[in-house]
Amino acid sequence: MASLNLTLIQQYLVRIPLVLVTAIRRLLQLSPVQDRVSVQMELLVTFVRSFLTLDDSVSKMAEVRLTDSTIKGYMWISNVTVPKPAEDDVLEALVKAIRHRGEGGETFDMPDVRAVEAEWTGYRKGASEDTPIPDISDADKYERLMEDVDDDMTIFYAHGGAYQLCPQHPFPAGILDALVAYLSLLSPAEGALYEAVPAKKIVFAGDSAGGGLCLGLLQTLLTLREIIPSKTIRFHGKDVPLDLPAGIATTSPWCDITRSLPSTFENAKYDYVPPPPQKPGTIFTPLPFPPDHLWPTVPPRVDLYANANMMAHPFTSPAASPKGIWKGGPPMYIAVGEELLHDDGMYMARKAHRDGVNVVFERYEGMPHCFALLAPNIPQSQRCLKGWAKFCVDAVHDRVKGYGEAQFFNHSLTKTDIRSLDDIGTLTDDEVEKLIKAGRDWRIDGEHLLQKAWKEQELDS
Repeated sequence: MASLNLTLIQQYLVRIPLVLVTAIRRLLQLSPVQDRVSVQMELLVTFVRSFLTLDDSVSKMAEVRLTDSTIKGYMWISNVTVPKPAEDDVLEALVKAIRHRGEGGETFDMPDVRAVEAEWTGYRKGASEDTPIPDISDADKYERLMEDVDDDMTIFYAHGGAYQLCPQHPFPAGILDALVAYLSLLSPAEGALYEAVPAKKIVFAGDSAGGGLCLGLLQTLLTLREIIPSKTIRFHGKDVPLDLPAGIATTSPWCDITRSLPSTFENAKYDYVPPPPQKPGTIFTPLPFPPDHLWPTVPPRVDLYANANMMAHPFTSPAASPKGIWKGGPPMYIAVGEELLHDDGMYMARKAHRDGVNVVFERYEGMPHCFALLAPNIPQSQRCLKGWAKFCVDAVHDRVKGYGEAQFFNHSLTKTDIRSLDDIGTLTDDEVEKLIKAGRDWRIDGEHLLQKAWKEQELDS
């Protein structure tokens, strides 16, 4: 841990010249984003962007990502392990749902049903920012957490680290873990430290890939309710109703894993997330991470998350979903910045709205990916976080009012442009789906050549 901290300090120091150059360019009014982005945000984006390179191996990046921070302050955290169900019904149902929504040529690695690690997290009353977590059992922490709860609401938040991660656990491992965790809320296993939570008191939430995962989980539930006559699933010896959550709330959701929509390149100057290094017209190749025990996989594939032929499936790229499959879904909140994933969230919101879903959509001019989590104290983030929280509370009380409108906030929050969700975006739904499927097909061709070369190498060795 000490060596990791030292490495981070060294990485910060070598970036001081980059920050200085950015500041000088701003003072000389040479910045391409100064009309929409504050100097503080531009410096932060430049700094974060400099870390997102292909210099480190996948395993090294995972090491940094999975490092726990010290738990203290205004929160209760109670660790819980959701036990593996004795039945295989969850996996069998998920596979049926994937195939039902597919086009017939998709392939994927069959995941294992397993115990899922999770955390109960809640606000801790009477604490300061440095108050340490008491040395008591997780069961006692959970009881203390529930004593401090004021609203009967559970946010089912998908964040990296707890569910099975790629590349070693590709699609649909993450959705399987999420489905097991959700069913465990609806119907806990015997001996669980918590009681069953009604679906109408649960809100799915996530940012970036976690937001995309939640949308994939919701689409899985909608599909299972369509193809299973009883709308139940066998779980820990009980037939559990596949009830939908009260709502789903996401920021900067990743809804097109092919990264084929226009904002992927057009909004690069506002974002710290780098655009793809390739454009159509070339042979698609995997990102050139230094090889290690995680990447490349055996047999090789071109994408970390899924086989190439899965990348336009509604469970992996919800923005590519065909008309009508979100019908009957719960209220949905989507917030995006002027970022690479702007079009992912915007077209997802429009698609759900056209399927009859009550959608709240907010777009923040000049803001980067997951800005509310990156810089939570700036006015735009405060506005986003309050809207996000209000939606969650309104969802469990059945009072979400979207009215089919999208809110476009200017960079200073001094002007709000209200538009119909039907009118946002310049692409039609068919054009969005066509672009994503073209991105998938490009990867299929590249993966075919990659695996052909690998097989030839195996024969020669």
